[in-house]
Amino acid sequence: MASGFFALLDDIAALMDDVATMGKLATKKTAGILGDDLAVNAEKASGFVSSREIPVLWAITKGSLKNKLVILPFAFLLSAFLPIAIPIILTLGGLYLAYEGAEKIYEYFVPHKHGHAEEVIKATTEADILKLEKEKIKAAIVTDFILSVEIVIIALGSVVGQTLPTQIIVVSIVALIATIGVYGIVALIVRMDDFGLKLINLNEAENSFSDKVGRLLVNALPWVIKGLGFVGTIALLLVSGGIFMHNLPYLHDLLHHWPSLIAELFLGIVIGFIVLLFIELFKKLKPKKAEH
Repeated sequence: MASGFFALLDDIAALMDDVATMGKLATKKTAGILGDDLAVNAEKASGFVSSREIPVLWAITKGSLKNKLVILPFAFLLSAFLPIAIPIILTLGGLYLAYEGAEKIYEYFVPHKHGHAEEVIKATTEADILKLEKEKIKAAIVTDFILSVEIVIIALGSVVGQTLPTQIIVVSIVALIATIGVYGIVALIVRMDDFGLKLINLNEAENSFSDKVGRLLVNALPWVIKGLGFVGTIALLLVSGGIFMHNLPYLHDLLHHWPSLIAELFLGIVIGFIVLLFIELFKKLKPKKAEH
């Protein structure tokens, strides 16, 4: 009886050791997506009235948790019954990531309109403001779902050779970090300017130390979001390139003598722009709806 109990404790300790080791690996591999997730959500959670920023962010966070509850069981079922699908989904996700990174670079050098999604909606009544708020929350949750699928699949791909309990614990931890960690940091970022204003109004003295720090925080917010966008773009290309290197043997053999960072960035950029080219050609060749 006692020996069985201690054997159980030994098994639990071994499992936790595996979880710790694989958790570090999975977090490292998903760091790029987490960076992009942070940049995207910081941008989407900003622009609201100050008093509504935290309620809106909480609504998006709850939507993100619901996304994980849908994605995780499906991912574990794939891992248990159709593991061959994991590298396929990873590669498809890599194509999407590479395209997204290339599209951001293209947008930077060749700015173009995205249609009605970026039109400014003038909200004159409380009902209009609430309607606009719900639409932005819904859009943010949809974006979170796409990024969550990528995070979960990449995390799962890093532990695909482990036992099912290890996979479940590691991927669930990464998914939880992806929600709580990312949105916690986003909350700090979007409130940075509000905190800066409080410092400016802290005392009546002109150009005091608190005024300088406050103005720094207020002026830094747009630059922080832009900086996160830049880092997120590089991360997208590196993560996608890493996926191609590890899941497509031909590319791995072709570039194995290159420094891994350069090879992954190169693959991400090249494949990303190839996908972007095909999508742009498809859009141009797609028959337009007859205008009435």
